[in-house]
Amino acid sequence: MSARVSQGRRVAGVDEAGRGPLAGPVVVAAVILDPRRRIGGIADSKLLSEMQREELAPRIRACALAWSVVVVDTGEIERLNILGATLAGMVRSLHALSLVPELALIDGNRLPRELPCAARAIVDGDATEPAIGAASILAKTERDRIMRAFDETHPGYGFARHKGYSTPEHLAALERLGPCAIHRRDFAPVRRLISPELF
Repeated sequence: MSARVSQGRRVAGVDEAGRGPLAGPVVVAAVILDPRRRIGGIADSKLLSEMQREELAPRIRACALAWSVVVVDTGEIERLNILGATLAGMVRSLHALSLVPELALIDGNRLPRELPCAARAIVDGDATEPAIGAASILAKTERDRIMRAFDETHPGYGFARHKGYSTPEHLAALERLGPCAIHRRDFAPVRRLISPELF
């Protein structure tokens, strides 16, 4: 969707961080940008450095018309599966906004049900739609903060560095220490340690 389509409408961008890791929550953010307060540098959070994201996040929160961040924990991911948990977080993030959007632009190719407004799914929307890019930055910086905190409560896994992704360091720690409370037991590398007979 181009900026021309969303011009003049109260548009919320929605994106998540943390679908792929073996541990930790999925974090979903929704942002309604203020067209009168442009924020330079917004892009897909994966294309930005950690320092750039940390500088942009407070600017987004200060300048946006509305924003929300929702955390979906490991237990809910295991109950709903990762797709279901992500879609549930998207719905909650839109409901949590202080303003009701007219349109939600959601990164990806799937729309959740029971949204509070009209919506469109946009593949790679975090790279083309500023509101989705802003949401991706808020989701990523919040999830990184959470994973740094988990590094303190679950030492030895390196969560502050790899944020729960399946890096060689993380996989080696899993082999050495076994899964902890925030590991996603339905994800194959973790399940293999718990139930090796299934592999």
